Amino acid sequence: METSAVPESFLDSLPALRAFESVADIDNYRPLPAGWTLALADIVDSTGAVAAGRYKAVNMAGASVISALLNALSRRDLPFVFSGDGALVAIPPEGIEIAHNTLATVQTWVAEELGMSMRAAMVPIEDIRSEGLDVLVARFQPSEEVSYAMFAGGGGNWAEARMKAGQYRVEPAPRGARPDLTGLSCRWSPIQATLGDIVSIIAVPGPARDRRAFQALVSDLIALTGRERRGGHPLPAQGPEFGFSPQGLDIETRANAPAGRRWHSKLRISALLFSAIVADKFGWTIGGFNPKAYRREVARNSDFRKFDDGLKMTIDVGAAVLRQIEERLQAAERTGICNYGLHQQKSALMTCIVASPLQRDHVHFIDGAAGGYAVAMAKLKAKLA
Repeated sequence: METSAVPESFLDSLPALRAFESVADIDNYRPLPAGWTLALADIVDSTGAVAAGRYKAVNMAGASVISALLNALSRRDLPFVFSGDGALVAIPPEGIEIAHNTLATVQTWVAEELGMSMRAAMVPIEDIRSEGLDVLVARFQPSEEVSYAMFAGGGGNWAEARMKAGQYRVEPAPRGARPDLTGLSCRWSPIQATLGDIVSIIAVPGPARDRRAFQALVSDLIALTGRERRGGHPLPAQGPEFGFSPQGLDIETRANAPAGRRWHSKLRISALLFSAIVADKFGWTIGGFNPKAYRREVARNSDFRKFDDGLKMTIDVGAAVLRQIEERLQAAERTGICNYGLHQQKSALMTCIVASPLQRDHVHFIDGAAGGYAVAMAKLKAKLA
């Protein structure tokens, strides 16, 4: 396939996939254009932070990478994926310097405001292809309002491994540097499981390297989750209930205001949340904002399952379906079709990027509330070790 011509909007040029099963088919993917670079980052020892109960902070740090890069580049059409404790964003050639500086600033903000260490890297697509791998992108459209990028080809995993080995490193910015995190929020309370457990699953191709068998596995897993209400979606169709999270409020305030100016920001966010709760209860619309319609959009726009060189899902499932899922994963692992990690918890967390509540293209990342993808990945890596 030709990779040199760069469309005005690469992601928007891709066919919109409406059935999630389609993301397992490699034929639905297109190569990232030549000259692009992967900007990626994650939290060092995220499992330790999770063990200390810092689930919201870990998720906020991961989402901050996406928020900062999209804001710095004034783009909403770049391929990205949220992985719980980090993120990956594909950057066009003209944005590489800005992205590099932004990653440096995000690391400093995470260290100073969240008390965690973040590593970051910028990996050119040409280096990935020189290793015989690629970064292939598909566009999954769960609603009319938003699209999410899906990644295949092995290049993302290779880039992450190089980052963790200290290669392609982006150094943190000087003390006091702050990224533009406008729109980054986590105002929702934990979302409780209603069917049994919130289960975070990561399944990646195994040593058999049987692409078609792995595709069949993904299709089977999606079919199994399809037996549950809304395909295992952790949110009801009417969306989550508005709630107040002191920890989420504190982290969002740190994202939106420097020390010394946070009291005003905290009051503003609290007032907005209180107004939304009251308006939702009485069915009011405030200044064009309809809280019930917004909640429904949140459910439609939520990223509870994705493909990122493997299947990742955070789903609400009952014991019977979970048992069938585990049996299918175990059988595939025994035959080398996949390796997987799975983590159960009683609730999910949601972290959001909302340019404006009056716009309908707000995006919402869902992860398990007691470790989620970070713990599932730790279990997967323990098996591989």
